[in-house]
Amino acid sequence: MAPRTGTKLSARERLLGAADELFYREGVQTVGIDRVIEHAGVAKASLYNTFGNKEGLVCAYLDHRSVRLRDRITRTLTRFRTPREQLLGVFDAQGEAFTEAGYNGCAFARATAEAPENSSIRRAAESNRTWLSDLLTALATEAGYAAPEEVARMLHFLYDGASQSARMDHDPAAATTARAAASVLLDAAPLSPAAARPSAP
Repeated sequence: MAPRTGTKLSARERLLGAADELFYREGVQTVGIDRVIEHAGVAKASLYNTFGNKEGLVCAYLDHRSVRLRDRITRTLTRFRTPREQLLGVFDAQGEAFTEAGYNGCAFARATAEAPENSSIRRAAESNRTWLSDLLTALATEAGYAAPEEVARMLHFLYDGASQSARMDHDPAAATTARAAASVLLDAAPLSPAAARPSAP
């Protein structure tokens, strides 16, 4: 059963809570729809009326995870003053996730591992990756790098690698290592002529 609180949760909230717990812990393919319904404590019709089918529920689960991830990163970046510091701050936000109880890797990578290429599940996961890629590119542009898209792509590789290491190697410090590598990368990446030009005395 989904946990009870002082405020009565809607069927949608109960289903999303159950899906978030079960899908993330055990896997989207492993957990059947009947288990989610039983865990949520709702009627089967509630799921189909709200999400249409299991794929719809999985997409809603990924969207819910995406909102939480974006909120965490956005909140963390407010602690930093410059775009370069914010680029590194993305790894601080990632590190917070790694130290949470029950961390089980990237929910988006796991959900799409067996999803068809053209499925809505894969599109939901790709939407989240696009958001992060766009954020890194925007910050790299603001920081004055000559090739912001390339810098963002390399940082995204480090981000993905840290997530894999945190899960497979049980290494909650993976984000710290990735942050250190990102710092070296940013120091070595060329700045645009305007950004590299020293300011007038």
